[in-house]
Amino acid sequence: MLKIGLTGSIGMGKTTVAKMFAARGIPVFDADAAVHQLYARGGAAVAPVGAAFPGAVKDGAIDRPALSALVVGKPAEIKRLEAIVHPLVARLREDFLSQAEQRGEAMVVLEIQMLLEGGSAKTLDAIVVVSAPEAMQRDRALARPGMSEEKLAGILSNQMPDAEKRARADYIIDTGVSLAETEQQVEALIATLRQKAGSS
Repeated sequence: MLKIGLTGSIGMGKTTVAKMFAARGIPVFDADAAVHQLYARGGAAVAPVGAAFPGAVKDGAIDRPALSALVVGKPAEIKRLEAIVHPLVARLREDFLSQAEQRGEAMVVLEIQMLLEGGSAKTLDAIVVVSAPEAMQRDRALARPGMSEEKLAGILSNQMPDAEKRARADYIIDTGVSLAETEQQVEALIATLRQKAGSS
């Protein structure tokens, strides 16, 4: 089973591209969605994160804006949070992979925001980076609810620069074009990866 890593900085269109893979029948593991699940009421991250960051839990769930205020722009606090959350996400990812293997899937996509910043890239067969021009990225990111210039700067400072991600990619999907053109790139890439899966 081919394991494809899908990544890209904030505002690059990673989630849109992941949906295009899913729409074509390829199972996608969304690390952000896994974190939402862990942060929800009854989620495995609620107690340990609440203990480490007092004030981050409201009504039995992690309050993301409150947690964000406690960690954004503070590298040591981000590392402390990641040390709690990353192993929990890894467990969900392993469950996803073993279920896909049992179903006999030819390939799966792992959508991981901080893929190249962490160590999980080494375990994958190919890295796909989603990229767009910087001005477009900023416009998309700043259009998100609750986003500010200051918050965006804090997020970007924690992410590998786009140029470096592109340099480390096996494949690049350019989302600085129309949705139809992005879909064509995704379809061409799936065809290439299917050939790779068939020949390995």
